Amino acid sequence: MTQHLTTATDAAPATGTQSDWWRDAVIYQVYPRSFADGNGDGMGDLAGVRSRLPYLRDLGVDAVWLSPFYASPQADAGYDVSDYRTIDPMFGTLDDADALIREAHALGLRIIVDLVPNHSSDRHEWFRRALAEGPGSPLRERYHFRPGQGADGELPPNDWESIFGGPAWTRTENPDGTPGDWYLHLFAPEQPDFNWEHPAVRDEFRSILRFWLDMGVDGFRVDVAHGLVKAEGLPDIGGHDQLKLLGNDVMPFFDQDGVHEVYRSWRTVLAEYGDDRVLVAEAWTPTVERTAHYVRPDEMHQAFNFQYLGTSWDAAELRLVIDASLAAMRPVGAPTTWVLSNHDVTRHATRFANPAGLGTQLRTPGDRALGLRRARAATLLMLALPGSAYVYQGEELGLPDVTDLPDEVRQDPSFFRATGQDGFRDGCRVPIPWTVEGGSYGFGAGGSWLPQPATWGALSVEAQTGDPASTLELYRAALAVRRERPGLGAGESVEWLDAPEGVLAFCRDGFVCTANTTGRVITVPRPGRFLLASEAVGASAGLAGEEFVELPADTTVWWAV
Repeated sequence: MTQHLTTATDAAPATGTQSDWWRDAVIYQVYPRSFADGNGDGMGDLAGVRSRLPYLRDLGVDAVWLSPFYASPQADAGYDVSDYRTIDPMFGTLDDADALIREAHALGLRIIVDLVPNHSSDRHEWFRRALAEGPGSPLRERYHFRPGQGADGELPPNDWESIFGGPAWTRTENPDGTPGDWYLHLFAPEQPDFNWEHPAVRDEFRSILRFWLDMGVDGFRVDVAHGLVKAEGLPDIGGHDQLKLLGNDVMPFFDQDGVHEVYRSWRTVLAEYGDDRVLVAEAWTPTVERTAHYVRPDEMHQAFNFQYLGTSWDAAELRLVIDASLAAMRPVGAPTTWVLSNHDVTRHATRFANPAGLGTQLRTPGDRALGLRRARAATLLMLALPGSAYVYQGEELGLPDVTDLPDEVRQDPSFFRATGQDGFRDGCRVPIPWTVEGGSYGFGAGGSWLPQPATWGALSVEAQTGDPASTLELYRAALAVRRERPGLGAGESVEWLDAPEGVLAFCRDGFVCTANTTGRVITVPRPGRFLLASEAVGASAGLAGEEFVELPADTTVWWAV
């Protein structure tokens, strides 16, 4: 069932080649349960995604990344996989996946699927047998089973803490009912970590890669790519509140050098299918320089730029992280990626509506008008930078996070833990609106698995289509310009221009971008012919006939030169 992307299509990328399409691609993240519901059960599915592929083509993206749709008990919204070669019935069947891949390719869209290699579900056949067979089972060697500490083994094997809160270890019960060994889970207890030192684990995932490559997928987004390999001996860290250390230090369970051998072997698998399949790393590392290790020429093709995602709407901070990102990727020949939102963080329209420095998971709506204005400006800035950009479903509608979901409807597993992540990821996962009216605003005939706000209809695709002032039409226009102008997206550097404090200005090939990150109007020399702006821009004549332009507060403008 191997598929190949059609090249005879108006929707094919305008820049790059078939083999290096990913270097400047715009990739749209679909969170399947919240995108479109094809069978009316209130839960998004592959049939729903397939029905909306023409919308994505017309939006102007190059590829679609699908969050997990594998068989799963859904303890962590599909990131607990029980069978990597089967579609969960809530999302459809393998035939649905095959049809989606074929139709996407016919429309000129590539398909990237999520892969979850750090851990499985506790209902994975390997783990179920490991528990049932008890101590001494060879299958236990494929996970991290350890005896506990203390007189009766009543204490965890080490002091590691779960990302979702509490200890990273859960004690088992032996087949005879007595307390048994402990197993490691860096996330929920239902997500036991694989032991990547075991050859069977490595062999299994190479086989999984080939299964989906044979289905025709164009690449993989690798979840927790910085996990997998743990430090030898599983040493203690010392102290508590370890979550605060993430992103600042190399931890014994994250970003170990041994992961790179895994990805070099995966790269050879992808090479069997040509030179246009890609690996994308979700790698939370202390620095962009360490992120660059994942995209060396024989490893992955891209890595998410989380340092950029976490940067405030501030010209000086943005310039620093842009320069650092480009500089880190240049020696390894990889493109920089840019992303503002995803399924794990508060949408940037809400982050930018709140004061800076509050992190990426917020509970307050803030000033929504300000947040949207900044989000639109941030989008044009992101799309003007060299490299690949990621768009999270619904951000093209300017959707805010839903910060007032009642506790009884929440499903984020970390919400139910005493400590750990804030547990408010449900707010960015509320199903998106397609129509002005209807019980789920066009999401599906059977309602939606998370309640949508009463204001959702006014933000729908239907409401915004054809409105030149809408965020949706801004995205459509920006992506059209990006396709038309090869200088956008391509390359590995920017040339900074002199600009007033609070303004970013840089030029690319035949192009200038100016971004005013301040809350006031700033007048600057007009750099060229107006192309596009996140807000309406006025002009004023300057001294000696020199032409100036007034940049509104929190606005980005594109110019042709």
